[in-house]
Amino acid sequence: MSPFWSAFVMALIVLNLGITLFLFLWAPRVHIPTLADGTSGHVWAHGVLREGIRPLPVWWLVLSAAMFVVGFAYLALYPGFGAFKGLLGWTSHDQLARAHAVNDARLAPLTERVRATSIESLAGDRQAMAAGERLFVDNCAPCHGRDARGNQRLGAPNLANGIWLHGGDGATILASIADGRRGGMPSFAGAMPDDAIIDVVNYVESLSGLPHDPLRAQIGKRSFSTCAACHGADAKGNKALGAPDLTDAVWLYGRQHATLVETVRNGRSGVMPAWRGRLSDDEMKLLAGYVHGLSHPAVTQP
Repeated sequence: MSPFWSAFVMALIVLNLGITLFLFLWAPRVHIPTLADGTSGHVWAHGVLREGIRPLPVWWLVLSAAMFVVGFAYLALYPGFGAFKGLLGWTSHDQLARAHAVNDARLAPLTERVRATSIESLAGDRQAMAAGERLFVDNCAPCHGRDARGNQRLGAPNLANGIWLHGGDGATILASIADGRRGGMPSFAGAMPDDAIIDVVNYVESLSGLPHDPLRAQIGKRSFSTCAACHGADAKGNKALGAPDLTDAVWLYGRQHATLVETVRNGRSGVMPAWRGRLSDDEMKLLAGYVHGLSHPAVTQP
């Protein structure tokens, strides 16, 4: 803290405590004129309510005096009075560092196991899964949901159904967490007439058993060749591109006809942020193990 701000804080504290202490000492002694009935003469509700004058109760005076003592003792023992560090030498940085050291010591055995264990095998470690779940709740749940079932409004995929845009092996999941992913479904509004877009949507709906117009689906099958570059001629998707399988009845943004038309017409853009730098390598591996375990359950060990 600079000398100016230290002096500013000290001046505020002295001013506030000084005024408060003055009022505390002065109030019990000040004489307030009263009427014969012990009221101040102030009335409300046409004289029904009158302002009474009573001395402050002893318990209030004692408690207030004790609070002043506590306040002055705190400023003497702990930092708070400008740049004064306090007689105890306590700092929040030191306390945080000690807490980190204690936590690191507790996690050391788990950290050693995580480093020596493959991501696929972490699902069998109960403690690792518990730590991974906490990391997931703290960092991933806002998009993927507390239960990891995804969020169609955001286009965040379900991580518990075993269906993966980029692959579900441990290394791929870890790469997605560490470096992020960027998915892009281009807009076909300018490249394809609106009727053709609806035809393609009907064809895609037919692939996963959704209600559709058979005639339009047959016509849309011919136009699907434009989509096959990413999704494949069989519409099974392309994990290298992150293009989803269109035959598995799993939809990032929803299965409603209007939603599918909007996706083809206007395109979609999804971003999975990179967590490298925010999470340590061990934390990312724990998180990858937890996510892998959601769709690859294993017999957990104590």
